[in-house]
Amino acid sequence: MVKIGLVGSNEFGERIKKIIKEFPNLDPFIMSSDNIYDAPKITKKLIEYCDTILYSGYIPYSISKNIIPSHVAAHYIPLKGESLYRAIYRLKNKVSKLNTLSIDTIDRTEMEHLNSQLNESIQTINFQSFVSLKNVSEVVDFHQSLYINYQIQGALTGLKIVSDKLTEKGVPNEWILPTDGDIIISLERALLATEQRRQIEAQIVFGIVQIDNFEQLKRQITSDQENQRLQLDIQRNILDFVDDLDGYSTALDSSEYLFVTTRGTLERITQGYKYFPLISDVKKECNVNISVGIGFGTTAYEAGTHARMALLQSIDSGGKKCFIVKEDRSVIGPVENKAPLTYPLNITDKDALGKIEKSSVSSYYLGKVISILNRKNTKTFTAIELASSLGITPRSANRILVSWLDSEIVEIVGIEKLQTRGRPRQLYKVNFSN
Repeated sequence: MVKIGLVGSNEFGERIKKIIKEFPNLDPFIMSSDNIYDAPKITKKLIEYCDTILYSGYIPYSISKNIIPSHVAAHYIPLKGESLYRAIYRLKNKVSKLNTLSIDTIDRTEMEHLNSQLNESIQTINFQSFVSLKNVSEVVDFHQSLYINYQIQGALTGLKIVSDKLTEKGVPNEWILPTDGDIIISLERALLATEQRRQIEAQIVFGIVQIDNFEQLKRQITSDQENQRLQLDIQRNILDFVDDLDGYSTALDSSEYLFVTTRGTLERITQGYKYFPLISDVKKECNVNISVGIGFGTTAYEAGTHARMALLQSIDSGGKKCFIVKEDRSVIGPVENKAPLTYPLNITDKDALGKIEKSSVSSYYLGKVISILNRKNTKTFTAIELASSLGITPRSANRILVSWLDSEIVEIVGIEKLQTRGRPRQLYKVNFSN
């Protein structure tokens, strides 16, 4: 089931309830309002549990798109074709004769196509600027002025708020609404795009990690014990990183490691392939340089081959880099070694500030934790993950957590489920965001 949020007017909401029954693969969350300014507020609720969101038109989508996270697909129903035909038909029933009309939102070519298809000769005067909620008064004045001066017999608009104001002023008009056919087509496209996205996110990804100048490194270490300890430290760093990827790793030989994950997870952890921290982490922890090659493919063989090609790109570029070769053999890289981490220097939430004052821990740490949680698209963390993220010891992490618990900055929300033997670890959640 694809969880889809549906945003539009109350009329749109009632119609979608009937149409959505034709889509058994969709799990709908319908939230409607006749106040278009409610769209961003509704969107904030829907992004918590929806895979995709469909808006009844471009305007509600445009004022909401800035708050839609990258992992949630968003679409809107274009006003054209059937919806325009129906609006013209209704407007013609409101006026005795329709020779010229004013129109906003719809492109002039759509009206020309309608005249050609229906053998009509209706002339249009188009609103020249881009229609948005910021220029509603200007759009209303445009239609009203033309009507008062007898230049048009009626108006078509893509905004309900404009239609309502024109009706109040006595201007014959029609609000262009998507037809059932338009809605069905848009639902099909949204479903197809979401399923395609899911297939891409589930795609297997291979990565190869190679220790640079391994033979030279071995000669510099005279003790077998030191050599083994170094390899264990490198392997631990790789395992920690692969854990973040929810992946699997294995050693190909003493100088190469293979990891397997999914494309969706890699994309989220690397913020869309913008950074790859393993290289700098291994350098910092072990003073060893590594090169990484990552491969995408429609088959495991193709992904593995592309990973090897990507690794060669990294080595040819001087090492200490990560390259990605996609299924079409296009190359991404070199990927940045360090994440462009951003976090607030000052917490501005009043409730949070009061809690921080009770705590002996700097707000710097809290801002950094919130940023990392947002980056990983998660809300919970363990003490070990906190230590790793902040670059501190587990003991220091536990001390911070005790202080935050006492100040009600964080709370314990559960126990981590372990796949292997070991003591279960508590899961913590920050009680506010910034």
